[in-house]
Amino acid sequence: MNSKTLTARKIAYFAILLALVVVLQIWGSAIPVGATRLCFTLVPIVLGAIILGQWAGMCLGFAFGVVVLVSALVGADPFTMYLLQESPIITLLIIFVKGTLAGFLPGLTFKLLKKRPVLATILAAAVAPIVNTGVFVVGTLIISGTIEGFMASANITGQSVIYFIIIGCAGINFLVELGINLILAPSLARVIGLIDKKVFETTPKTKTENEEVKEVEENLTKEETKEGDEQC
Repeated sequence: MNSKTLTARKIAYFAILLALVVVLQIWGSAIPVGATRLCFTLVPIVLGAIILGQWAGMCLGFAFGVVVLVSALVGADPFTMYLLQESPIITLLIIFVKGTLAGFLPGLTFKLLKKRPVLATILAAAVAPIVNTGVFVVGTLIISGTIEGFMASANITGQSVIYFIIIGCAGINFLVELGINLILAPSLARVIGLIDKKVFETTPKTKTENEEVKEVEENLTKEETKEGDEQC
């Protein structure tokens, strides 16, 4: 595959995955689970990290954070909006750190284990929800006072802040994200790999300028040799 085809392929994949990140996050935000929303967005992020590398995964994760932020600002996510109003700096860090790491670390995991692709793909798919949820839990525990204020405003009683964060916000969300990622990400990565092999590896390679010059020189040499043999 020549460099132009490779670059075009990467750009096309990245554009498609970026669109999926935006659409799936907006669509997923309509399905509430406790105080948070289901996150299907990690699947295209993990696919980008596996297929295009950790830096592409990081960019997709950052885009995920942007969509989360915009959703909060327009009122689609009251919980995140409340956190932004009360603890803006920490909340912004939570939003973007969890997103970027959930894209970067799966890509790095896959790269380190790429000699065992099946294991690498499964672990990369698992790393994303673990990191995404882990950063969320740690970040919200740091601003536990703000969480307590949200619980009071939402009339959530009979729960401790820790229980609300770990079980109410993260528990079901994490299990669903992990299940979706482990099922979809490896399967889709395999399908894309097969498509690549079928489409790109069977496409005749385009000769570079140097290859064409070399071929011409070889043909001239053969003709000169042939003429010399005939004269003899």
